[in-house]
Amino acid sequence: MRPKDPSKTKKLRTVPLPVSSAPASPTAQPPNMPGTSPVPPVALGSQGRISAYGPPSSDSWVSEGQIVTERTTEPSLTVPSTHDTETATLTVITGFNAGEVFMLDGDSLTIGRGNESEVPVEEAGVSRAHARLKKAGETWFLEDLGSTNGSFVSAVRVKKPVALTRGDRVQLGPTLMLRFDIIDRREAELQHQLYESSTRDGLTRAYNRKYLMERLQAEVAHSRRHRVKMSVLIMDLDHFKLLNDTYGHLAGDAVLRAVSMTVHRLIRVEDLLARYGGEEFVILARSTGRTEATRLGERIRRTIEELRVPSGSKEIKVTVSIGVAPLNDISDTGGPNELLAIADERLYRAKKEGRNRVVSVDTAGSPE
Repeated sequence: MRPKDPSKTKKLRTVPLPVSSAPASPTAQPPNMPGTSPVPPVALGSQGRISAYGPPSSDSWVSEGQIVTERTTEPSLTVPSTHDTETATLTVITGFNAGEVFMLDGDSLTIGRGNESEVPVEEAGVSRAHARLKKAGETWFLEDLGSTNGSFVSAVRVKKPVALTRGDRVQLGPTLMLRFDIIDRREAELQHQLYESSTRDGLTRAYNRKYLMERLQAEVAHSRRHRVKMSVLIMDLDHFKLLNDTYGHLAGDAVLRAVSMTVHRLIRVEDLLARYGGEEFVILARSTGRTEATRLGERIRRTIEELRVPSGSKEIKVTVSIGVAPLNDISDTGGPNELLAIADERLYRAKKEGRNRVVSVDTAGSPE
């Protein structure tokens, strides 16, 4: 019979090996197997543990050649945290803005699609001035402002101001759902940062491509349903690779940030700027046809042409090429991908024709 493997029996017990307190011989080395490199001796600490770290980085570590079992805790003045930093919040829990957190600073705030709203929400079924939040003492009330599709708190339609309590679900219109809560301000700021990091490009602070595609899908559907104009502009920085090769990637990043900040100042609040990839940006312009979108593109092009980005002792100049595509340039069965494809074709033409220009029609032209 084949002898049993002792490692597979229940009677096997592991016994810790004692660590000798005597210093190891500097010449003692383990035997080497044929074809292997010599194995250097490993220093052991007072408790027999093997160091997984490199040389000491501060005085709190034991001298080289020994292992450190712990680091000294830095003493500091500890102040008990207080709970007087709570703030009321509204968190969007449906739609492509799900996760966005609004901190309710002030005593009277309007919720709606309008630019004047302190709590702006992007939803087709929400009125421009849909509802109002008012604070009386420590209590918040929700009041409907004669909206088209109504306001609801916990599935009950709001006909007069309703007091809100923690965890209440607030519905505006047919689909938009929000949650009212009172939480620590630091927690609210963290939630806001998490939302921003999921929808914004970390370098330029423009929206990211994922958010753009979700928003573009909704905007195309809304524009067709309500028969309103919309346009897409694709903008690409000219000779950006040469700029990176000449000035370095840090200078290239500075140019991308400066261009994004400049374009943000030139578009309206209801428009959207997103980083499409690399040095490409997309602008979604609401209620904007070919003529207005072309003017916007020209204004952006001229402003970027005059932009000077400091880089050490030098200033970097940059230009952009822009392709414009209004919604009526695609068929009724087309969607965001077809709209972006037309804008991209016109951007390519702008590049081919000499860069630093705006192209908004095909070669034969297109009617407004």
